[in-house]
Amino acid sequence: MSILAWIEEKRKQKVKPTQPTTSNSSQGLWTRCDSCGIILYIKHLKENQRVCFGCGYHLQMNSNERIENLIDSNTWRPLYETLSPCDPLTFKDQKAYPERLKEAQERTGLQDAIQTGTGLIDGIPVALGVMDFHFMGGSMGSVVGEKITRLIEYATKKGLTLILICASGGARMQEGILSLMQMAKISAALHVHQSCANLLYISVLTSPTTGGVTASFAMLGDLIFAEPKALIGFAGRRVIEQTLQEQLPDNFQTAEYLLHHGLIDLIVSRSFLKQALSETLNFYKDAPYKQSGFIPERLNLSTSDEILAAK
Repeated sequence: MSILAWIEEKRKQKVKPTQPTTSNSSQGLWTRCDSCGIILYIKHLKENQRVCFGCGYHLQMNSNERIENLIDSNTWRPLYETLSPCDPLTFKDQKAYPERLKEAQERTGLQDAIQTGTGLIDGIPVALGVMDFHFMGGSMGSVVGEKITRLIEYATKKGLTLILICASGGARMQEGILSLMQMAKISAALHVHQSCANLLYISVLTSPTTGGVTASFAMLGDLIFAEPKALIGFAGRRVIEQTLQEQLPDNFQTAEYLLHHGLIDLIVSRSFLKQALSETLNFYKDAPYKQSGFIPERLNLSTSDEILAAK
């Protein structure tokens, strides 16, 4: 019997309690490590930046916690907060897409799966985008793509270093091709930022970073950092194994595997990420090869409405 079958059998055998739980005040105080299974007190876990005390595993953080840990106090200035997704395809599965959006917005307090803005890291100004996996799996819809594109263009115009914290399941299926087109749109804006304006872009990959995000801006950084044991890949493990008819290594699609094969530059523990970014920014600030670039003028076709209007 496999371990999954054993767990499922034990779950079926479990007797449901006839009495309600003793107190609601204790709910939400504890969590379990996804790696070693140790029980963790959430208050202490947050103080440790959601890194397990037992095995050092990096649990998921929301975007507010990442901003708090990276950006200097009272320097965060959000951008494009009011952008909110719509339902261009009138998509519906078990639930209508607007209903899913409303639930995610109420649960997270966000309009979509990313926060963008500017701030200081040890006194150095940066443009920062932080994806939030708690909002529909961090999926990249038209609003996520638009906010990232606008952030890149803002950083390009202001001469700021761009940092994107990636955590996503990929493109958002409820928006179809409008979601997939964000890959090309963001990549085009990054080309202007990196190659025309000669500005730095740092990509930070967290677990999970998969699908269309990995296939576009997540892997286009001048420097690509990753958290330890982060899941990073395009297609799922089972899909690849069934396609290739081969057994993949146990550490396949982990940050360590990608570092060994030269796909990322550095693995940085969450507790040292701000320091690593600060040292990188200080080095880049005084780099002798840095020079001003030429930003070409172009027609801004960032949104689908403008594309249709242009036609």
